[in-house]
Amino acid sequence: MGDTNHTAADTLHRRGLMFILSSPSGAGKTTLSKMLLAADQEIKLSVSVTTRAPRPGEINGVHYSFVSPEDFQRMVDEDDFYEWAEVFGHRYGTPKGAIRAALKEGQDFLFDIDWQGTQQLYQKDQQDVVRVFILPPSIEELHRRLKNRATDSAEVIAARMERARAEISHWDGYDYVIINDDVEVCFEKVHAILEAERMKRQRQTGLIPFVRELMA
Repeated sequence: MGDTNHTAADTLHRRGLMFILSSPSGAGKTTLSKMLLAADQEIKLSVSVTTRAPRPGEINGVHYSFVSPEDFQRMVDEDDFYEWAEVFGHRYGTPKGAIRAALKEGQDFLFDIDWQGTQQLYQKDQQDVVRVFILPPSIEELHRRLKNRATDSAEVIAARMERARAEISHWDGYDYVIINDDVEVCFEKVHAILEAERMKRQRQTGLIPFVRELMA
């Protein structure tokens, strides 16, 4: 009987959350995102809406939702985005409707967005948002990582370093800040934050009927 109750307590319904991972370029955010998606079946990547054309291998609805500029503008006019931005002439946005419905069902979403997107998302929906910022162990190490990619010119690396400093200055707009000195250790911390946030009392919507039954 004790085992049955334990299982029930572990599988109580909860509201999903929006888990944001931000970092300057080269601090390991993309690697950590991939590790989290591979290790945890309850979280999936938020699919952005974009006006740009699909690249080879990209599937509509999996990598992005591809729409016309007119449809995107209609979504902006109807306030159907948590946040949106224009990047290199194309627009990208996080759709509200589908995510809100899935959160209610207990689905978690991972967001790989910058501090401006984070700010917009948080302003629209504070209760569901968890903000995590990843810092490099030092500015020298960040420079070394960017240089080791060997795909960018010295000018591009310098521009990325400048942008990284600007991004780092927004660290205090996040709930959690982790220094990524060792990617495995950093991942364990990120996953621990996700697990703890899932257990927050206000997210566990199944607790009220469960506790009522305990007290009956």
